[in-house]
Amino acid sequence: MASAIPFVLAGPRSPMTSPVVKVCCIQSIEEARMAVAAGAAAIGLVSEMPSGPGVIDDDRIRSISRAMAGTVETFLLTSKRDPDLIARQHAQAETTTIQLCDTLAPGGHSALRASLPGVRLVQVIHVSTPRAVLEAEEVSGEVDALLLDSGRPSSKVPTLGGTGRVHDWTTSARIVERVAIPVYLAGGLHAGNVAEAIRTVSPHGVDVCTGLRVGGVLDQTKLTTFMKEVAPRRT
Repeated sequence: MASAIPFVLAGPRSPMTSPVVKVCCIQSIEEARMAVAAGAAAIGLVSEMPSGPGVIDDDRIRSISRAMAGTVETFLLTSKRDPDLIARQHAQAETTTIQLCDTLAPGGHSALRASLPGVRLVQVIHVSTPRAVLEAEEVSGEVDALLLDSGRPSSKVPTLGGTGRVHDWTTSARIVERVAIPVYLAGGLHAGNVAEAIRTVSPHGVDVCTGLRVGGVLDQTKLTTFMKEVAPRRT
């Protein structure tokens, strides 16, 4: 299904405006509405992962995406790498955007494009070494946006997000400079560091999960404070 809200992945962002905010690890319709009311332009719905927080089942993902249809971008976070499996998962989820948390084999993005016309693709780049810049450049022509995170896909138990770890923002800034598509910054963001992250990286969007939660639950005070730290850059 095509996105009803094209501005979220539009770019590049003007230096005089703030990044869009994606609130990830949404657990319920109530949390989704709380995020949107606070100013989020996108929400993340986490499907089965090898590790990490925020996972909900496909039925709940679908119910949230249906409830929020036409009001906000809904991102399906998937760890799957097979295009056919991803396409089937998306058909179940009914989200506007697919966030690919792991790498795909050569030709995988093209296969997804063919089977899911109008659905946006966001590729996660895990910024663990300077090689991430090359990885970002290589895939940038295949997707609508990149999301820079702090996972470790090659670990014995892979981590693909929700780590609460900050990575090297100077590497992220180089990626923003070198690619022509929107870039989201994730990884350990919270109200205390998001303004510095924006100044350093100048991303199109910021993505936050653990930095807004208390005991796994989206916290209104943390959410409001985070949005205030982003808001001063808005015109």
